[in-house]
Amino acid sequence: MISKATTHPDAEIRWKMSEGLTPYPEALAAMEARVAGIRAGTAAEAVWLVEHPPTYTAGTSARPEELIDHRFPHFAAGRGGQWTYHGPGQRTAYVMLDLQKPHGPVPARDIRAYVHGLEEWMIRALDRFNVRGERREGRVGIWVTKPGEGSREFKIGAIGVRVTRWVSWHGIALNVEPDLSHFGGIVPCGIAEHGVTSLHDLGILATMEEADAALMAAWGEVFGDQAAVAQPTEA
Repeated sequence: MISKATTHPDAEIRWKMSEGLTPYPEALAAMEARVAGIRAGTAAEAVWLVEHPPTYTAGTSARPEELIDHRFPHFAAGRGGQWTYHGPGQRTAYVMLDLQKPHGPVPARDIRAYVHGLEEWMIRALDRFNVRGERREGRVGIWVTKPGEGSREFKIGAIGVRVTRWVSWHGIALNVEPDLSHFGGIVPCGIAEHGVTSLHDLGILATMEEADAALMAAWGEVFGDQAAVAQPTEA
């Protein structure tokens, strides 16, 4: 269930955080309900921070043969993209916004600008740990290089979105301290020639709380200052 919530008094966007591990089907059901509420005008826009148990999810472009290992549950996600891993130590942020209105510099009804904003959000959050995250043409997600690995690039953050009647859901996944061997059960996002990394793999021993703080601080820079600072409340 969606639990602990944080809000800014001047913003409609609610920041929500669930403790423990949220089963993926439960997350899908909660997002779907929130999206319906946003469309109906009965629920606020939200950014929901979760961790999942080890899970493989298939986007609409996923190929069955790219699920290599069936050791973990796998689900059809309904988002764009291909195969993605979710698990402990990875911060998944589900972003549910009404895209019929602008959010800071991101204009209304511009899905491309919205996705660009999600990328920028992760890039700016990583910058707070002195990690240079970058976009790559033709490759979804955020990429970094590692000392001693030459020009090889590694994925540190994934993006997968779905938009239903101009309300967004799904979002991003930032690798803080996941078990990187679990990514070996899939071809992540259909890209086999590049690796996967995390903050801890890069030698940055950030806690999940520190990663959350970076994401919350960077949010206002990308999607509007009104949601940059949040005060804790109970949902």
